[in-house]
Amino acid sequence: MRYPKYRKVVFCADFSENADYAFEFAYGIAKRDKGRLYILHVIPENPYQAFAESCISKDTVEKMHKELKENLDDNYKEHYVKRIDNGVPVEIITKSGREDDEIVKFAKQEKADIIVMGTHGRTGIEHVIFGSVAEKVLRHSPFPVFIIPCKKKLERS
Repeated sequence: MRYPKYRKVVFCADFSENADYAFEFAYGIAKRDKGRLYILHVIPENPYQAFAESCISKDTVEKMHKELKENLDDNYKEHYVKRIDNGVPVEIITKSGREDDEIVKFAKQEKADIIVMGTHGRTGIEHVIFGSVAEKVLRHSPFPVFIIPCKKKLERS
């Protein structure tokens, strides 16, 4: 039996412990199949951003954006890039918007073979209030989605 080759692997990064665990799977798939690994982070939309920026000087806004970019670069390096060897081509992408929409849109644009993401494992009222990005991506993606459960939940089993 031949398994499918996943040449374009989109990994959804939020720099959490759950994402760090899911990264092992995404990286492993890309390495095994000699594929390209896309590390995608989506900055959630802030509905009040335009209002906030109208109250802050342009210099302050530019400084905040620069600090955000530096912080993201540090997070990419600390959580993921330092764990990759030279054999796996990697692209780092940062988008802004509604997470599930941006993930699916990026995967379609790149003609991804698989999306890999962790889940926080929220249940009950927390799940109702916050929803699940992973669940929304799974519902709307035309590509296979590999959802890695929260590592702490696996350890309790």
